[in-house]
Amino acid sequence: MDKHSKNKVLIDPLRKTMYDFNENLLRKAIENLFSENTVFRFCYPLGEKIGRENYFNDFYAPLQRALPDIERRDTILIGGSTEEGIDWVGCCGYYTGTFVEAWLDIPPTGHQIAMRFHEFYCFLENKVTEVHALWDVPEVMIQAGSWPMAPSLGLEWQVPGPAKQDGIKKGPHNENTSSASKKIVIDMLNSMKKHPSKGGPEVMEMERFWHPKMNWYGPAGIGTGRGVEGFRNWHQIPFLAAMPDRGQNVDKIKCHFIGDENYVGVTGWPNMIQTMSDGGWMGIAPSGKKISMRSLDFWRIENGLIRENWVLVDLLDVYDQIGVDVFARIREFNKAKKGFDSETGISLK
Repeated sequence: MDKHSKNKVLIDPLRKTMYDFNENLLRKAIENLFSENTVFRFCYPLGEKIGRENYFNDFYAPLQRALPDIERRDTILIGGSTEEGIDWVGCCGYYTGTFVEAWLDIPPTGHQIAMRFHEFYCFLENKVTEVHALWDVPEVMIQAGSWPMAPSLGLEWQVPGPAKQDGIKKGPHNENTSSASKKIVIDMLNSMKKHPSKGGPEVMEMERFWHPKMNWYGPAGIGTGRGVEGFRNWHQIPFLAAMPDRGQNVDKIKCHFIGDENYVGVTGWPNMIQTMSDGGWMGIAPSGKKISMRSLDFWRIENGLIRENWVLVDLLDVYDQIGVDVFARIREFNKAKKGFDSETGISLK
């Protein structure tokens, strides 16, 4: 068995026990999968921890209290090596369950919710040594009726899995096909960076890389855009208008690209640095402040073109960098509701 297929087998017990979420089996899977000093890098406000004992206690136990019937559903599972020869496994899917107790000061709904995740696991000698994880926390805020910021331009919905339902790649790993897919995505991103510094939208050669019926599945707070026009209208134009120096700080970031058959994934912590210098983005007034971004993405290639692109950006970390406390605003929204402390807006449960 090739190493990438083996790594995906090694992660299977973790994924499968999270489907039924048996705590004892999950703790055993954690002990077997992670090295003793694994570095866990999670989205804001969950933060970073070192040591596998923190994985369940700090990240999953609070979520399980909020969603006692929690289950994990993976829609994409890929593995591959970066250009530097580092091995990663990438997972995309969502956590779902009945939201019965406040989580991160987000008020419970008593109804089922879904929260998308993008997670990347770095393997060394059959153990995971580093994890990058973005959970779409703003998606939970929206479902709870507590999104405290500007409304999304794109469509907010439960983002679907791959149209071809072929996202779970078991192997064997085909390096030629995987490398070709990765090249399509990297060439596309290099063309994207030419605009606006080197010309108008035509320099991006969008039709060379993107399928006419492409879907760009952005994070909650930005939303989904369909087709090149949808992508440009609901994400790219506002994004570049606010941060025109996109792609000009490549010496200060690191991107980890992997390819697996017709799928490509990327992680980086961070993998973008730019300045919020011009028109507002997501309702944020320009601050002139340079910010970093964590974006964990997956692409699906169909007949040589990108047909679907799943994107999660740590938007709450962006707000934190510019001094906007999203969670303080949520507490203000909740403080007059029954079951919440009137001073703090925190659940009394």
